[in-house]
Amino acid sequence: MKQTISNRFYEGERPLFATHDIRLEGVKFYPGESAIKECSGMEVYRCEFMCKYPFWHNDDALIDECLFTVYSRAAIWYSRGIRMINSRVDAPKMFREVDGLRLENVKMSCAGETMWNCRDITIRGVEARAGDYIFMNCAGIDIDGFRLQGNYSFQDAKNVVVRNAVLDSKDAFWKTENVTVYDSEISGEYLGWHSKNLRLVNCRIAGTQPLCYCTDLVLENCTMADDCDLAFEYSTVKADVAGNIVSVKNPAEGYIRADSIGEIVIDENCKNPGACTISTR
Repeated sequence: MKQTISNRFYEGERPLFATHDIRLEGVKFYPGESAIKECSGMEVYRCEFMCKYPFWHNDDALIDECLFTVYSRAAIWYSRGIRMINSRVDAPKMFREVDGLRLENVKMSCAGETMWNCRDITIRGVEARAGDYIFMNCAGIDIDGFRLQGNYSFQDAKNVVVRNAVLDSKDAFWKTENVTVYDSEISGEYLGWHSKNLRLVNCRIAGTQPLCYCTDLVLENCTMADDCDLAFEYSTVKADVAGNIVSVKNPAEGYIRADSIGEIVIDENCKNPGACTISTR
């Protein structure tokens, strides 16, 4: 049975360093560093963090109904088996080098540079704002129910499945590999450049110059907003778009079908003329 520590406060350096199998209830961590470093089996309930780097080198932590204030930057790094539920995060750089991360019903108000170099991530019902560069270099991401405001998301990420998301993100999915997005809205210019095996299903896309320099791009029953001009440049693509595409420019190979296409630009810079079939229904 876990030891329980309730309604206390800690401050300074490493107050609970290298402790194990403890349940914290209603504990406040005032300014200091590395409060729960090198720990395992921690259950943390209704706690408040005002200290830097509280969870580094942790194994198997459950964090429930907690608040990470703006002062708790870089809170959870170099850890394994982290589950956070029903919590709020107001600090940037929240997760780095974490294996086995699960977030449920979490709100992040300052999510810049969060979740870098993490692996085996599960996201359920999460909101992230000011989330520039979120998910950079991550692998093995399973998302269902996610709202993001932040640019450069998922850069260099691999093996990602996204469902029911609203992504307000310039330069999303750059240089990704093996990403599938279902039933989502993606708004932001330069979507998916230099990606490999990016598949979008039942998605609404907005923003100029989407999906260029892609390899093995697939669109199934997607719609494209009126600002999606100059799409698919130098991409190998299989695209079935519902509605109109404003303009298509110099695709490399494959096919593009839509109900209508405003302009097709095939100019002297086309690298493989005739290799992509472009048609309207």
